[in-house]
Amino acid sequence: MATLNLTKTDFDQKTKTGVALVDFWAEWCGPCKMAGPVIDELATEYSGKMVVGKVDVDHEQELAGKYGVMSIPTVILFKDGVEVGRQVGFAGKQGYLDLLKKVMQ
Repeated sequence: MATLNLTKTDFDQKTKTGVALVDFWAEWCGPCKMAGPVIDELATEYSGKMVVGKVDVDHEQELAGKYGVMSIPTVILFKDGVEVGRQVGFAGKQGYLDLLKKVMQ
């Protein structure tokens, strides 16, 4: 399953049940370009187990503001619509796996 492009119109619906990993990013952000392929890889590895999405902060400033995203990339982990973890900056695949350990067995 591919990484979902999330917008304010579908964000709540896609993240309200189960586990969701959401990458807040922008096209011009160098570290975001390093994080992108890792996020896509996680989307494939965890297909069917959780939602993996991306939010372009340039197009979805309202969502970025709602979740207090001050620098990018910021990856936020949700469980049933509630934030349960966050990684600011690119920490490599292991950083995201460590974040997922909070909710995945």
